[in-house]
Amino acid sequence: MKNKIALFGLTVAGFGIFWGGSAAEPASAGRLPTPTPTPAAVTVKPTPTPTPFDDPNEVIKVDTELVNLNVRVVDRNNRPINDLQQKEFKIYEDNNLQVIDFFSRSEVPTNYALVIDNSGSLRPQLEKVIEAGKILINTNKAEDETTIVRFVGRDKISIEQPFTSNKSDLMDALDNLYIEGGQTAIIDAVYLAVENVDEYEKSKSQNDRKRRALVLVTDGEDRDSYYNEKQLFELLRESEVQIYVIGFVGDLSSEGGFIGKSPQGKAKAFLERMAGETGGKAYFPSSVGELPALARDISNELRTQYSIGYIPSNDAKDGSFRNIKVVVEDGPNKQKRIAVTRTGRVAEGSTPTLQKPVQAPKPN
Repeated sequence: MKNKIALFGLTVAGFGIFWGGSAAEPASAGRLPTPTPTPAAVTVKPTPTPTPFDDPNEVIKVDTELVNLNVRVVDRNNRPINDLQQKEFKIYEDNNLQVIDFFSRSEVPTNYALVIDNSGSLRPQLEKVIEAGKILINTNKAEDETTIVRFVGRDKISIEQPFTSNKSDLMDALDNLYIEGGQTAIIDAVYLAVENVDEYEKSKSQNDRKRRALVLVTDGEDRDSYYNEKQLFELLRESEVQIYVIGFVGDLSSEGGFIGKSPQGKAKAFLERMAGETGGKAYFPSSVGELPALARDISNELRTQYSIGYIPSNDAKDGSFRNIKVVVEDGPNKQKRIAVTRTGRVAEGSTPTLQKPVQAPKPN
């Protein structure tokens, strides 16, 4: 089953693994919020204060904000370290030490989006990309769910397979991918996929919380996105989606301008930042022959993580951005341990409305 996504008039929420893409203008673009009328003044007669009493059966509700972190720990050679205890971790939010309220080393089911660039620049790699996608899907556990997203330009972003644990349906969706002409819209594709992942997770029960991820395969050069990088990273700060990137940037020009980076340098920096700020990882294979091994490595990265939660000491619901840093004690013989997770979060509360540029749809 295919759900095609129109780019002007629909907002696509997405979470998963991306291999390129473009985005569409949300249906709400251009609308102003409806003002809330001020209620008329009402005279209220004072009422007697009842005598307080202790009810042993009373349920006291506390409004708290639990921050969840998925943390990878590696050594200096980027090898995972999976046998650590809670006492070896310290979490800082805006440089203030936090109390860890939840800690787990157990494997957590994952909902992820596989996002695949189907623009002409990926033509030589598509067959191997599909093969790598199948390797990744074959590592799925029973409770994992995956969605397949295909993208080219902003008007060609589609969910080829909605979230499912059925591996046969996912394999069929991969087999049906095809190259098509168009200007690549990576930012749009990632933006919509992250929204889709988050919305899908919100549709589940609170007790069905899973890790969220997105795997993107692309050449890294955005040419046609509606959203810009600033808008994308604002969204990523509000999300718990980890992004893993496979970037074929080798065919881009490495010649820089007088004052700017080369197309290859810009693409690589953008993909690395996107992975780094979400606690994910970026890969830049020199040949398609590396893809099977990379797919297995991504699967391993998704599953060998620590789940850590804390209730922030700063409980202000002001919609502000908070920096997050996780520190792990050195190991035996001063072995350096490096924690990798998202760089921050946006606190609950009102946040400024994202202003979207005014843009007319392209003619057919």
